[in-house]
Amino acid sequence: MCKTTTTPRARRLAAAAVALGSCLALAGPAASVGAAPADPVPTVFFGDSYTANFGIAPFHEDGDRTFCFRAKENYPAVATRRLAEKSITLDVQADVSCGGALIHHFWNEQELLAGSGLKVPAQQEALKADTQLVVGGLGGNSLGFNRILKQCSATLRDHALLPGTPVDADEPAAKCAEFFASGDGKEWLDGRFEQVEYELEELLDRIGYFSPDAKRVLVGYPRLVPADTAKCRTAAPGQTELPFADIPQDALPFLDGVQKRLDDVMEKAVANAEGGADFVDLYDHTGSNTACDGADRGIGGLLENSQLAEGQIPWYTHPNTKGRDIQAEQVTAKIETILNQ
Repeated sequence: MCKTTTTPRARRLAAAAVALGSCLALAGPAASVGAAPADPVPTVFFGDSYTANFGIAPFHEDGDRTFCFRAKENYPAVATRRLAEKSITLDVQADVSCGGALIHHFWNEQELLAGSGLKVPAQQEALKADTQLVVGGLGGNSLGFNRILKQCSATLRDHALLPGTPVDADEPAAKCAEFFASGDGKEWLDGRFEQVEYELEELLDRIGYFSPDAKRVLVGYPRLVPADTAKCRTAAPGQTELPFADIPQDALPFLDGVQKRLDDVMEKAVANAEGGADFVDLYDHTGSNTACDGADRGIGGLLENSQLAEGQIPWYTHPNTKGRDIQAEQVTAKIETILNQ
């Protein structure tokens, strides 16, 4: 378990984290062809906490957007710098990524703290007629990955910092894999996937409407659970909690299956996008950097302390700096390929 926050600033940030979603993407680098664009490319980044890189400090403290916890060195910032080193200049019109964002917050405003009145505009408002590149990822929060985690963990059910409730609190956490395999649990999960697929198609259509000349890049999520789940029985170096805390060992393949299914749904939405779009498939390129890969982990464990609030807010399975660099590397490669065509 993480320590209780003790300072006023830490308590304020911890309370804000209740509103943050944690959810759960990358085609391998392709050879560059053609010439890099001569002029800066007007670009908008969008997304949830995996684009904002929740957990990495320092983060932007900018009015209401402070509680988006967008890292100053999130992967869009790192990728932009790496592209500049390759003589590709992005004119970043906006980075509106925000922790806790659902897909529909692309077209609806997002409330950051329940009942607080703190809101940020719909992410699509950043799009301009001259925007030429739109990059980011949404989907994990809309799927309800937090609720799935709480269904599978008795500890997380009582963990106030992680938002959401279990899908069915009357069902024991120890039987979560069985719960989602049939009956109400399966029906709920299938329904969430259908909604995610529909809303991702809507998102891509909206980008095409507001920025008709923009290249659209949907970025998926890095892999959380390794193929060899036995590795998850050992705490990472310097940690006392297991990477997935008290989630049952037999539930880990189920969680991995949920994430792979989300990856497939995102890729399908891109394939069906009218006018074309691109997908960064992080899942297929991060199998050696999961939360259970020890010193090589690119994902912070569920209850491993992040860099926020004096190290007293957990990562909740978000990318650490190593994972952020992997995101940036793969996104850089995809953008370079697209713009050099």
